[in-house]
Amino acid sequence: MPLWSWLYHHYFHVATGGWEHVPASGPLLFVGSHNGGLAAPDLPMVLFDWFRRFGLERRVYGLAHPKLWQAYPALAAMAARLGAVPSHPRQAMAVLDRGHSLLVYPGGAQEAFRPHRQRSRIHFAGRTGFLRLAIWYDLPLVPLISWGSHDTLFVIDDLYPLVHRLHERGMPWPFGIDPEVLPLWLGLPWGLALGPVPNLPLPVKIHTRVCAPIRFERHGHAASCDRVYVRACYRQVVATMQAALDQLRRDAELLGRTAEPGEP
Repeated sequence: MPLWSWLYHHYFHVATGGWEHVPASGPLLFVGSHNGGLAAPDLPMVLFDWFRRFGLERRVYGLAHPKLWQAYPALAAMAARLGAVPSHPRQAMAVLDRGHSLLVYPGGAQEAFRPHRQRSRIHFAGRTGFLRLAIWYDLPLVPLISWGSHDTLFVIDDLYPLVHRLHERGMPWPFGIDPEVLPLWLGLPWGLALGPVPNLPLPVKIHTRVCAPIRFERHGHAASCDRVYVRACYRQVVATMQAALDQLRRDAELLGRTAEPGEP
């Protein structure tokens, strides 16, 4: 927390809002859009805000890609101490059955490493598993958005489609792991780098915002298995978060234009 506090106040100069939207009690499903590669600095900054507001008593567990444990076991062990669990339906249901909240980033690596030109778009890659959980358990879905983190490294493009074609022709995956993304990016400490490798985020101002909860009309197991209904809910969530991100971007740009010279 002391390290995160320094990063929050003096490195990223985080501006946040909307925490009054978090219901006072009960399990929740937080759904975030994140940026900034493997470091994804908007995620720990949101967690810092959570811990300083709610302490350790109100628990939230984050679903992390299982390949994190394969590719970076030391990083995965540290993330687990902060509440990360492998992204699997049984893990998620175990958290909810104990009355705790979940934090999910459906876009995964495809969103965190999306090209810089796509930084203003919500990109969940069509994944709907998080919605099935919300509908099944009748959970309030609380969107989390951020702006600025995408500038902590510059993703030029994702070369995965090209490399995947080479793999289909016989080229093995490095370390035997399908990376799912293969971004070409500029940033610290490597300069020009290829692949989802750890990075040091550049000191860029980050804006985060908690949006009003979304509740769905239908709930229960049958509704969660209705693909047409789930897809409609998916479109609703993406549209809501995209509108909120567009507004956050405008607010951030306005704040940047009105800041005094020398002010972060």
